[in-house]
Amino acid sequence: MTVRQLQDEIVRLKKQKDACILAHSYMTEDICEVADFTGDSYALAVKAKNTPNRNVIMCGVRFMAETVKMLSPEKRVYLANPAAGCPMAEQMDRALIEQVKAQYPGYAVVAYINTTAELKAIADVCVTSSSAVRICRAIPQRDILFIPDINLGTYVKEQVPEKNFKLLSGGCPTHAKISESQAVAARKAHPGALFLVHPECRPEVVKHADYVGSTTGIMDFAAQSDAEEFIIGTESSIVQHLQFAHPEKRFYALSEDLVCNNMRATTLPDVYNCLTGRGGTEMIMSDELIRSAVGCIEKMMEYGG
Repeated sequence: MTVRQLQDEIVRLKKQKDACILAHSYMTEDICEVADFTGDSYALAVKAKNTPNRNVIMCGVRFMAETVKMLSPEKRVYLANPAAGCPMAEQMDRALIEQVKAQYPGYAVVAYINTTAELKAIADVCVTSSSAVRICRAIPQRDILFIPDINLGTYVKEQVPEKNFKLLSGGCPTHAKISESQAVAARKAHPGALFLVHPECRPEVVKHADYVGSTTGIMDFAAQSDAEEFIIGTESSIVQHLQFAHPEKRFYALSEDLVCNNMRATTLPDVYNCLTGRGGTEMIMSDELIRSAVGCIEKMMEYGG
């Protein structure tokens, strides 16, 4: 089949199977075109919760599918590619964080959404990259153990100096490998462009930015700005999506290294195979784990709206 034929068959099958397709913004354009919703991981989980479909297919990585299942335990949730994981979400386990908690009693554990359900189960509150500053300001505790991303944690710490942060050496390997010299070179190559960057990048990269925010925040800023050129400091698929959406503007990748191979693992045939029952994996989580893990998300909604 051609790409178009495969897309048409996926659209037909998802209606037949009563399935909703979620595509994280880092998915390729051919997948986003057949998705019912695209966006950041938490926003997608909320969309899934509010959709009437009984079945949900996540085109993203495992922790995202877990979050969907946590918010919609009555639905059947599938990860389109069973091998799609997130190194940041999986680099710390529950035993390690419990040891750190014991060393820092009284600290509130603030877990980035990019964590496993097991880590969310021992966290006090969850945050997204767009809500982390607001929530860390709002929670009553002064002492905060922020996991797992040291770069996002550093950015939040700088914005919330009234709180005391303990950070661990975790993070997104794709964003973290970008250097300050690459940021300087990109600005030199495109002197008229605004530099939009994700806070998962290193502080020495972030300091050069005109705007710092989540993937959706970056896309919204570019869409609403009167500027005509932008350097995009997050996963390079966003450059393509923005160019499709705004052909009158010009978008440049901060670096050719900003490619998440874990996200790129999911393909259009994976979505098709999941719908036909020949691929994908259903997310099976115990009721106890869901109850424990969803608590920090409920706190996120309480403090962050």
